[in-house]
Formats: sequence, structure tokens, C-alpha cells
Amino acid sequence: MNAQELNIEASVDKLSQVLQFVDSYLESVGCPIKVQMHISLAVEEIFVNISSYAYAPGTGKASVCLKTSDDPPAITITFMDHGIPYNPLEKKDPDISLPAGKRQIGGLGIFLTKKTMDDVSYEYKDGQNILHLVKYLKS
Repeated sequence: MNAQELNIEASVDKLSQVLQFVDSYLESVGCPIKVQMHISLAVEEIFVNISSYAYAPGTGKASVCLKTSDDPPAITITFMDHGIPYNPLEKKDPDISLPAGKRQIGGLGIFLTKKTMDDVSYEYKDGQNILHLVKYLKS
């Protein structure tokens, strides 16, 4: 199992560093480009949410841990922060059948993350929000 972790300020202006860290890791483990694109989208959505809401109006730290497993071949991305407890999976999915102008603002990022990842789970443990995203490396 190959793992790497990045501890960084939860700030939107750090997003490019987070994406660079993730992309570099995914390339190093030979992740297919389509899977990389799904993971990058999810990472961007989750990190921006943490940056925008976890410590509002202040700031704090977040960590992003990347891990590969072989059986089944998968990549797990774990986000951790000490911000306010928040389970994004409890948020109701947006009604995407409505025209864009009639939809409520927000919530699409979590919805897209749930649709593009193979498994998404949340726990609040030891004063931390912990969100696990799993993407299987299908051939």
C-alpha cells in the first residue's frame, strides 16, 4: 500500500497546491487519466467546501491523505479537518431535473462527488471531520 499525506491551510488559494499534490501522486501510481479527472473534480469540490465553511469566518488546517490498495485496485482520498462538525452526505441531492435558473444554489459539488466516486463515507471522530472518497481503478 502506497500512501502520502499533505497538511495545508484550508484556504481556497491553496487549491492549486492540493491539486498538484493529488495529480502528482495519481501519475506516480499509474492512475488512468479518466479516473484522475474524476478524482481531481471531487478533490476540488471537497477542498473548496472545507476552505469555505469548516472554520468560517476564520481559517484552520486540513489534511489530504492519498492511499492505494490492490484488492480491489483503488485509490482512497481522505480529507480531515478540525472545523465545525458537518456531514456532507446528509445534504439532500439537488433536483437536477429543474432548469438551472430554478435550482437552489449550492449542493451540486457534493452531488457530483457522490456520482463520480465509487464510495463516499463520513465520520466525526476525535474532534475531526473525516471524509473518505474511494475510486476503483477499473481497467
